[in-house]
Amino acid sequence: MTQVLDLINALAVFEKEPDAVEITVDFLEQEGFGDQPSFHCFVAEMDSKIEGIAIVYNRFSTWKGTVLHLEDLIVSERMRGSGLGTALLDKVVKFGNDMGVKRISWEVIDWNEPAISFYEKKGANVLRDWDVVQLDEKGIKNYIANISDASI
Repeated sequence: MTQVLDLINALAVFEKEPDAVEITVDFLEQEGFGDQPSFHCFVAEMDSKIEGIAIVYNRFSTWKGTVLHLEDLIVSERMRGSGLGTALLDKVVKFGNDMGVKRISWEVIDWNEPAISFYEKKGANVLRDWDVVQLDEKGIKNYIANISDASI
């Protein structure tokens, strides 16, 4: 998982958020293994080095039922264009199909045109009219602080 975390950190640098990663190797090992793992991680390994990963987990859609969420598909910079991204996406799609999911979904940052083009060439729909909505840890705490006891 050390090499997986290295790729996660490389993605954070690429996405201009080098200090955003808070997880550790221990956390990845704790959450990714055991009786009920929080995620599945597919790896692409070359010469005993992990050069790509795809991290997925289950979600539920009120319209479709069970869906698979692709959290990240990362290929090391030196291996981009080598086919590893396609191999990882193939694995994710086959995994989702075997699970019987109704949809596989993920986000891509709007300025990453190479990734957008890659996904569109694979037949994915890039929904440019939707915005990602999040509450970060601080936002969650602020939200909770503003909930009146009467609304709970």
